[in-house]
Amino acid sequence: MIESISAVTLATHDMARAVRFYSSLGFSIRYGGGAAAFTSFHAGSGYLNLIAAPKDQRWSWWGRVIFCVSDVDGLYRTAVAQGLQPQFAPRDAEWGEHYFHIADPDGHELSFAKPLAR
Repeated sequence: MIESISAVTLATHDMARAVRFYSSLGFSIRYGGGAAAFTSFHAGSGYLNLIAAPKDQRWSWWGRVIFCVSDVDGLYRTAVAQGLQPQFAPRDAEWGEHYFHIADPDGHELSFAKPLAR
């Protein structure tokens, strides 16, 4: 039985730019940084990793990483204040979450969500 995700690793063409983006959203660096080939951020009890990819490596839409957060609206306001551009303002979903989506600088889609009180 699978119980959790330990880490998600995303590729980036520009580590420094990606580190700035994730730091702007409040992720804290565990290892690496803007000049590293590999960076790991804390994401609750798991990790979000970035790995440098060659400029000629391309990927198409691959899916979405969903992060549980305690304050969706607050994180949205933080993202906008940092000059980031979420795809839409936080909204309630029919499946029982309050959430918003944002793409990172390499096009990876992130969702930040919190279950709605029932």
